[in-house]
Amino acid sequence: QVQVVESGGGLVQAGGSLRLSCAASGRIFSINDMGWYHQAPGKQRELLAAVTSGGSTHYADSVKGRFTISRDNAKDTVDLQMNSLKPEDSFVYYCYARGRDTEGRNFQTWGQGTQVTVSS
Repeated sequence: QVQVVESGGGLVQAGGSLRLSCAASGRIFSINDMGWYHQAPGKQRELLAAVTSGGSTHYADSVKGRFTISRDNAKDTVDLQMNSLKPEDSFVYYCYARGRDTEGRNFQTWGQGTQVTVSS
């Protein structure tokens, strides 16, 4: 079984910064990609940023130029540096990891989520 745990959410004023961190653990053989989604109440999760094991990144248009995703393959961690935050960035942010476990099974796992609130 593979788990991910997020940390780093909180309350910040508009224009400020936050850094979210996520660590994967368990029976990991390899992780293909890790990243972050957010979810507004009553809506589906939306992919914000992702990074592959090779370092390729993807960003949603809404966060390009403001958010930076980084990954440490050796530690199975991924961070999301969020700058120039706006009130509309207020969501629950979920980390995910997708890969293969030590028994050869594919997995995709999600964290519990961390709340980010940006005040105007």
